[in-house]
This record gives sequence, C-alpha cells and structure tokens, in this order.
Amino acid sequence: MRVANLGGRLVLLTGSGALDVEDASGGRFGADPQAVYARWAEFASWAATASGGTPYDPDLLGPPVPAPRQVFAIGMNYRAHAAEAGFETPDRPTVFTKFPSCVTGPRGTVALPPGGHTDWEVELVVVIGATARHVKEADAWDHVAGLTAGQDLSERIGQLAGPAPQFSLAKSHPGFGPIGPCLVTPDAFDDPDDIELWCELNGERVQHGRTSDLVFPVPRLIEELSATLPLLSGDLIFTGTPAGVGMGRTPPRRLAPGDELVTGVTGVGEMRHRLR
Repeated sequence: MRVANLGGRLVLLTGSGALDVEDASGGRFGADPQAVYARWAEFASWAATASGGTPYDPDLLGPPVPAPRQVFAIGMNYRAHAAEAGFETPDRPTVFTKFPSCVTGPRGTVALPPGGHTDWEVELVVVIGATARHVKEADAWDHVAGLTAGQDLSERIGQLAGPAPQFSLAKSHPGFGPIGPCLVTPDAFDDPDDIELWCELNGERVQHGRTSDLVFPVPRLIEELSATLPLLSGDLIFTGTPAGVGMGRTPPRRLAPGDELVTGVTGVGEMRHRLR
C-alpha cells in the first residue's frame, strides 16, 4: 500500500493513479494526511479493499507525514559513515532530534543558510503507526505504519560549533527534513530490513547503501527508543545515512545554489530538490 499527500489531501497511490481517501471512503476518513495515523489499523484495513484512482501531477505531492509530533534521528548508524566522520562505531544508538517544522515534501527548493556548509544525507525514514512503549525488537514491525525516503540535510558549521555539538538546530533549518514521495507499508517490500537507498548530486551518485548494513536495524531502534519514551502515531525516525557525505570527502564538498539533489529509496521512489 502506498499512501501520499496530494495537494494537502490524503490519497492512496494505485496502478490507476491517486485515489482521494475522503471521497472514496464516503467521509469515514478525512482529507488530513496527518490525522490518519491515529487510526492506522482501521485505515489500513479499509485501504486493503479500496481501488480506483485518477492521473495526478507528482509536483503536487507533499510530505506523507506533514506534522509529526516527534522526529528522531540516528547518527553513525552505518559503520563506513561513522569512520568517515572520525567516530568509532557506537555500541548504542546515537540519538538526536530534528524539529518538526523542518519537514517538507519530495519536490521543490530548499534555501541554504547564509555562511553555512550544508551537506546531504540520504536516509530511510520510519513512520510509526501504533503507539510504541517498551516494545521488544521481535514485535517492533507491528508498530510501523510504513517507510519513506528522507534527507537529513545538515549545516555543518553550526552543527560542530561551540562547546558541544548542536545537531538538532543545525539539522532543522526550514526545508531540512524532506520526506516522500509516499509512505509504503512494510508488507510491500521483499525484505523491509534490506532496502537500497542512494543520493545523487547534479547527476553524480554520491551515496549508495542498503539498510541491511545498519548498525542498529529498525526493530532495534524502536526497542531502544520506546524503552525511554512513547513513540506516537505519525512520529518519524530518520534511521541514519551511509557513507559518502560531503564532509567526509577530501577536499570536503558542500551544497551550492543551483545544485539538484535527488534522493532515492528502492520501492518508495525519488525526491528532487533544487538548492537556492
């Protein structure tokens, strides 16, 4: 099942196009893409029987989760990325947050902060369905609504300045949390623990990885996070980025005005953003 936000309205993406959920359900479910996560099990049951759809403009797709209450992110969750950043592979997940106001959709432009060194980080993003609290790893996928593509855009000067790193602020500028183009339920993947992801800058592939290489796979992350606090319906988890970021290159590279950034997750699709 593929769920999307088309022009601010909740839709299912089918072989025929986009199916407006409010219309197709006779008002049982509303048009708000965010509200559906609080009723995820009921919605998924209904959606399994839905059919139809009409052609749509992909440029109208917004973030499939436009207003999450909590956005978690995991650092150094691929060994090669930890090495290129100069860190040891962690023995527990390294967790920070991205503030929800940075979340944006899969197409459009992103403004670069003045004076910063902005970097790219392709990530698989988990969307929580059922509230998770003290969930064991073996049961974690039962609490996942779906998966989507994400970019953990990062302003490196602010991130590393001062007596302590400022990960959350430097990674939460407006537009620094694009997700999309849709949410795909875990059952749609051959193996939700082994998904390909990549990033291209101006046509050059700069990152490529598989989630089977995660230090802490999705179920382990849910177990670890839910042991401390509840994961709420519609929350996001940016699961970490593979090697190939600009900061880890010699010489370092950064995003510049006019650059085109393409972010891809096999089975989900691509996002395209122009930097300005």
